[in-house]
Amino acid sequence: MVSQTDTHALKLRDLPVMLRLKQNAIVLDSELGLIEDARGQNSALLSSIVFPRGLHSLLGHIEGQDVVGQFRHRQGDANAHLVYLAPTLEDGEDDTIWLHMLDAMAEQAGKNGAHTLVGEIELSHRLFETMRRAGYAVYSRQVIWQRDPLGSGFLAPDVAIAAETDGDELGISALLGCTIPRILQPVMEPSAEMAGLVFRKEGQVEAYLAYSEGRHGVYLMPYVHPEVLSEAADIVAAALMKIERCRKLPVYICVRGYQGWLENAMRDLGFSPWLEQAVMVKHLTAGIRQASFDRLQLSARGGQKPAATLQLAGQDSMGKVNRERFSGLPV
Repeated sequence: MVSQTDTHALKLRDLPVMLRLKQNAIVLDSELGLIEDARGQNSALLSSIVFPRGLHSLLGHIEGQDVVGQFRHRQGDANAHLVYLAPTLEDGEDDTIWLHMLDAMAEQAGKNGAHTLVGEIELSHRLFETMRRAGYAVYSRQVIWQRDPLGSGFLAPDVAIAAETDGDELGISALLGCTIPRILQPVMEPSAEMAGLVFRKEGQVEAYLAYSEGRHGVYLMPYVHPEVLSEAADIVAAALMKIERCRKLPVYICVRGYQGWLENAMRDLGFSPWLEQAVMVKHLTAGIRQASFDRLQLSARGGQKPAATLQLAGQDSMGKVNRERFSGLPV
């Protein structure tokens, strides 16, 4: 029996199906999910159809089952990010349709110019193994720390924090370069949509806190140089006080596996570990599959031996050997 498969970009006529499915979705983008609740914003879902603005939604149908998936990607960015899949995949359930949707989103993201597709998933979730089967590799672990809105008893430390400016670009780049392992840098930097606060010491950018605000919370990603580790709690506290919505909404801070030394600062500030996830990455650019040789045309007067030129297919930004080697690294 031949499987009847159809996957297409979401259209207005698909809206009722999407709204039904999304009520039982698995969110794969912590930033968007925590500040806006990616599953529950009908206006955001509708705008992704009428005015895409970087959100791309697909609807798949296979053998009587429906699945919807969404990813975000800005034109020109190297990375695309999975937003959600719906319905969620239950333990023991056949994952064929979810594999189909993951492949369809990877294909569409590649057509849009993305080099990688990134998703964040709890290690215990059934979808974790499905994503591995779909070609995703674990690049890092991360813990989302959470606390209630800042109360009146939250004291502002005497630390100078300022909004980032164009003049900070080189300093921020240098800081990210020395706080994110080199092999992770292409996919672990904060998204361009996030705002940022900087801490300077003796004219150097020693800490950068990228953040996003939404109707449901504030999400931060701290990058603190190890040389100011003893000041990390005060730096983060000063940043929280700069963000007005931290006084009204829950606050979430993402600490990646290579930043484990920030955990004590999180506890000192009243945060609790809330969610442990794997950051999973799928490379979309094709590796070298076959060398193609074109024979050169020789001149009758040339007397040269026949020669060939090697044409390479689009080469992956990270070769296969490196990916296999990296997948076994502790993160």
